Amino acid sequence: MRKKNTELLRDVIKQVLKEQHLDKSLYEKRLIDAWPLVLGNNIVQYTSDLHIKNRVLYVALTSSVLRHDLFLSRNEIKNSLNKHVGEDVIAEIIFR
Repeated sequence: MRKKNTELLRDVIKQVLKEQHLDKSLYEKRLIDAWPLVLGNNIVQYTSDLHIKNRVLYVALTSSVLRHDLFLSRNEIKNSLNKHVGEDVIAEIIFR
């Protein structure tokens, strides 16, 4: 006999993560892991630190020229990272 209230496993896992307040940190980790995939290895070479606090992604870069170029395209980068994760994780990017 089959239960009538079956759910997909991924939906159950999402629900448990949300109830335990673990979904936010999971999405933040996914976004940081997506940085090299979205921006490429050349930019990753100049990236020294990435962290998220209060929906703001802080990026430490070793090249001032690259910092300026990325600053000009920060909205596109933000949208690409959020799209890659599948959730609206960050609202702003600050390059240091």
